[in-house]
Amino acid sequence: MRKVGKVFLIILSVYLIGRALVEPFVLANEGQASYRNDWGGPTLVGVAAVHMIPGILGAVYLVYLWRHRQPKGK
Repeated sequence: MRKVGKVFLIILSVYLIGRALVEPFVLANEGQASYRNDWGGPTLVGVAAVHMIPGILGAVYLVYLWRHRQPKGK
């Protein structure tokens, strides 16, 4: 069950990282009216933080997993 949870968190982290990478381009193209009522709105900084910080945390989690991986056979 622990491996299933780890795989789920890895998939979620990859999704959140992808979303964080795309978000600046989406916000810049749509204009202020599109993000005024979004989470973190009405400011661009708030919306960017709410949509990008989970991706940063996902990247930190993946780096943690990579640095603390078990050698094969253990």
